[in-house]
Amino acid sequence: MLSDEKLNFLTQVAKALAGQFGENCEIVIHKINENNINNTIVSIENGHVSSRQLGDGPSQVVLEALKKDPADLIDHINYLTRTHDGRILKSSTIYFKDKTGSLDGIFAINYDITALIAAESTLKSLISIDEHENDKEPDYIPQDINELLDDLIEESVKLVGKPVPLMTKDDKIKCIQFLNNKGAFLVTKSGDKVAGFFNISKYTLYSYIDAK
Repeated sequence: MLSDEKLNFLTQVAKALAGQFGENCEIVIHKINENNINNTIVSIENGHVSSRQLGDGPSQVVLEALKKDPADLIDHINYLTRTHDGRILKSSTIYFKDKTGSLDGIFAINYDITALIAAESTLKSLISIDEHENDKEPDYIPQDINELLDDLIEESVKLVGKPVPLMTKDDKIKCIQFLNNKGAFLVTKSGDKVAGFFNISKYTLYSYIDAK
């Protein structure tokens, strides 16, 4: 049977956990006494989660544990349970044994995640995108217009796949037309910057824009 010393310690831990995680976190301590299986709960925090109170009986998990050989009992951590009114709980069950190896206590944590599941569903609908967009890199939002132009120039270089000194005329035309299609030349004085970057004249830049 669960000793008073052990029960006091577990009760202290239960109060700490319930205080830490709030009103949705139920902590239940069952004292196992084969002569009184109908009243196993000797400590409970936030009992409103499962609508139980001191003196109530065991759950299905507790009953199943009582049917097993104590040597076969392994702590069951992080699994789902359901209340009588349909709420979903994230649960963990810890078994305590006496010096002879007999089961003498069960420490259970039940956290009501019903609202979190609903929130997850809502968030999922808010952040979901079309399936064909899944493989695309998210569009980058630059800090200012100059950074935007720098990024577009960098993209054009990546498109060709070689540094400017190794680019042919056709490579540069490809870069310039990419920038034009992206609207880069709508940026004030962008022509000067792009021409300088690709080491071409402004006249050559415009001819590359119009190249077929």
